[in-house]
Amino acid sequence: MKPVVSALNAWTCVVVSVFAIIILSIIGSLFKANHHSMMGSTDDPKDGAAVAGAVFGAVAVYGAFLIFCASQGLLHIRESRRGAISL
Repeated sequence: MKPVVSALNAWTCVVVSVFAIIILSIIGSLFKANHHSMMGSTDDPKDGAAVAGAVFGAVAVYGAFLIFCASQGLLHIRESRRGAISL
């Protein structure tokens, strides 16, 4: 199977996805716990659990990106071990 994206794009996507998963998980857990830093102002949402569900949905999307991009990166590693010429 041949990779769809370049090696640089694949590994960049892996790094960005990992950081996004970590940061969004923290934000989602703060909303779920109705932490005062997220829910304390009058302009903040009233239902923290609903917002947490949307944020955790974004975490799932970044998880799918992580799986796809990691598989693309591993395909590049596998191709380079076989002696393929990269153009």
